[in-house]
Amino acid sequence: MSFEFERRQRIAILGGGPGGYEAALAAAQLGAEVTLIERSGIGGAAVLTDVVPSKTLIATAEFTSTLERSSELGVTYFVTGEDKKAQKPEIAINLATVNKRLLSLAHDTSEDMKLALKEAGVNVIPGHGRLDGTHAVIASTGPGGTDFDRVEADTIIVSVGASPRVLETAKPDGERILTWTQLYNLTELPEHMIVVGSGVTGAEFASAYSSLGSKVTLVSSRDTVLPGEDADAAAVLEDVFVRRGMTLMSKARMQSVERTDTGVIVTLADGRTVEGSHCLIAVGSIPNTANLGLEDAGVELDDAGRIVVNRVARSSVPNIYGVGDCSAALPLASVAMMQGRTAAFHALGDAVTPFDERNVAANIFTQPEVASVGWSQAEIEQGIIRGTIYKLPLTANPRAKMQGIRDGFVKLITTTTSRTVIGGVVVAPRASELIFPIALAVEHRLTVDDVAKSFAIYPSISGSIVDAARALHQVERK
Repeated sequence: MSFEFERRQRIAILGGGPGGYEAALAAAQLGAEVTLIERSGIGGAAVLTDVVPSKTLIATAEFTSTLERSSELGVTYFVTGEDKKAQKPEIAINLATVNKRLLSLAHDTSEDMKLALKEAGVNVIPGHGRLDGTHAVIASTGPGGTDFDRVEADTIIVSVGASPRVLETAKPDGERILTWTQLYNLTELPEHMIVVGSGVTGAEFASAYSSLGSKVTLVSSRDTVLPGEDADAAAVLEDVFVRRGMTLMSKARMQSVERTDTGVIVTLADGRTVEGSHCLIAVGSIPNTANLGLEDAGVELDDAGRIVVNRVARSSVPNIYGVGDCSAALPLASVAMMQGRTAAFHALGDAVTPFDERNVAANIFTQPEVASVGWSQAEIEQGIIRGTIYKLPLTANPRAKMQGIRDGFVKLITTTTSRTVIGGVVVAPRASELIFPIALAVEHRLTVDDVAKSFAIYPSISGSIVDAARALHQVERK
């Protein structure tokens, strides 16, 4: 008598960031034999040097800003000296303690993810991985890449992330000239932080260090801060930045950054110079796809070196998938996680519903936050799609007044005829939380009347979403 056993599907994953982590858990859930190779620690750069530590730093900065405006709400803090006279205290930031805490949180998050993979039965190999053809990967595990493990696989999922772009004329030294992964080595608050780059990363760190008490100069080669975002949101943010004492330099292209005896000097293309104590280079990122054997395996890359994938994260090679920042998809942790699950499900034959990137909500963690989803006002104004736009300032919101919030708005974008919600923008504290109901409306094609029928808490900031929906109710008049 003979028995035949069906072999388990073998999934090899390069990179243990959000995308690779989710892919591993999903594949293990479906019964696959999963091997994950990660060189720096589970969670990857997102957890260890990017999303988790940066948002922890930003949360600290936000708390500082709240304390500063407490007097507006009638709450005043005093210290009493020996002369019994009340003195107004100053907020002191111990950056060494702040950075120690955020790195500890990042480490704990990584360990929690590692434990989850172990409990799911995933084989984790610490090391640097690369492809060996289309059905195997090699992990360099020894010092200097001397030891190797070869893992055969039916499916390979590449989730190696991206790294900060480094310019020849502004090479980071980790002390005065920094990438965003090197900020957490600082032990003292920068006296004057020059931020080069006004995209999402530059704006977030400029906002954070300004709130923490550093003098900040934001150097932008474009006309505005956040040039790719909603114009009204960018205008609100610029106004807040200037009010808080930040120096904005628009249409100012950086030519070079040099270290001096006391700090740094940034030279602009027009000859102007800016001197400061530190400089953060935030001019984008590059995918970590070099020397992985992707080209030899026949995987198509775009001009930026990103893996070209379809809506289920599949590359040009049927059994190889690309997820996260190393792929030509939105560079968001939430997208990487969804891609990872989708790739694993698709490879193992489970039901998959490809997601629409336009319906992905994104958030910028400045103060105030800027969240958006769906079609934009710019696309409507360009005639790409017909739509109706309604903007409701938070100054009309009773909860915002109670909390001393003066900056921000809710914007809904709908189709012109059926009033179906197709987009939205929220500028407010915790906009990352407030965008979710709008994202649900966009995903499920709810009309403004559907949204207006929902009960929002009174008073609440989210009530402005319902108020905007009610304002867009279409009335037929004869």
